[in-house]
Amino acid sequence: MTVFRGTFLDTPRSPFTGGHLRAESDLALVVEDGVITARAPYDPSVHGTADVVDLREGLVLPGFVDTHVHFPQVRAIGGLGMPLLDWLEKCALPEEARLADATYAASVATDFVSGLARAGTTTALVFGSHFATAVDALFTEATRVGLRVTSGLVLSDRILRDDLFTTPERAYDEGLELAKRWHGVGRTRYAVTPRFSLSCSEPLLESAGALLADQPDLWFTSHLNENIEEIEGVRQLFGCDYTTSYERAGLLGPRSVLAHNVHPTLTELMTLGRYGAAVAHCPTSNAALGSGLFQLGSHLALGVRVALGSDVGAGTGFSLFKEGLQAYFVQQLLGREGHKLSSRHLLHLATAAGADVLGLSDVIGDFSIGKQFDALWLRPPAGSTLDVALRHADSDDDALAKAFALAGPADVAATWVAGERITVSG
Repeated sequence: MTVFRGTFLDTPRSPFTGGHLRAESDLALVVEDGVITARAPYDPSVHGTADVVDLREGLVLPGFVDTHVHFPQVRAIGGLGMPLLDWLEKCALPEEARLADATYAASVATDFVSGLARAGTTTALVFGSHFATAVDALFTEATRVGLRVTSGLVLSDRILRDDLFTTPERAYDEGLELAKRWHGVGRTRYAVTPRFSLSCSEPLLESAGALLADQPDLWFTSHLNENIEEIEGVRQLFGCDYTTSYERAGLLGPRSVLAHNVHPTLTELMTLGRYGAAVAHCPTSNAALGSGLFQLGSHLALGVRVALGSDVGAGTGFSLFKEGLQAYFVQQLLGREGHKLSSRHLLHLATAAGADVLGLSDVIGDFSIGKQFDALWLRPPAGSTLDVALRHADSDDDALAKAFALAGPADVAATWVAGERITVSG
């Protein structure tokens, strides 16, 4: 039994449906076998004889949940000044092709998993690699470190580089083998992962749908409506809207998470809502590539669940503090069309909303009794701007707002998954 003592902030009930920020100072969370079994004000007569982890300096937040991030692109961050398709050709895809080398892929996996953990991300839906050996390397490193990772083999058979192509038969066979090896093993799960409809023929999407139908507990993830040029390309190839290209292949359902969806039609939003699919909102990537401003309110109004994704490497880093702040900016820029956000909304999008999107809301996402203790300890360096701001915050909401405005990975002092402190390379 371990007692974690500190100031804990979470959103067990969604602020988008009337929930508030739950914040308690000098709280004791009792954790046994990774699970929170009690929470009460710290009392030395009750908790003093236990193993106490003192986290009173700073804030303790639920571990972040990143619902869209690319494993092969950690070394490609910073390719600015290009729209999506140009950026893919010049920055992302040459790096992704290098993961054919298993040794290189293993070194990237170390950098990637370390980047997540250092940013306070304990759970992630990860775009894997076009190479099965590299996907193995990612799962191996995530397991070694202890993160919760859902990922899979990335599929393409047109438009991209030839060395990234597969066939429908090979995609099915390699995906099934990887799923048998990793899905539901420890903290890893498998996701069927076509890159996007633009780079997948109908037979390849149908192969992905067949694997999903044969293994219905797997997940599905891909891209959707990110860039105007991309959307027009999909329409020319499939003769339908982007969402329908996935629907026809049997890829939509409550385990489907589509990244971006910056330019959906009303019909597409209604389709996603009907299937219970979710969207990963990636605001820094959308800004960096000039993709557009995300209509959060339209998604929520039509029952489309939304959480945050860093989209490394088009996104500019792993920190969901940064993504939350950029999400706030986007809604501000939309004016009357935007959905006004407060700090509690940002925390929810980065934690409990992501847990819900990934089917883990019974396990993680907040600090309620019965859930596993996934957490980050935000403790900025003494004298830093964030440290000064937190010491002068006039409320818990204000402290959280200052955290999203100023925090980054350097301010995350420690990360836990199921009560175990995560240790990263370096």
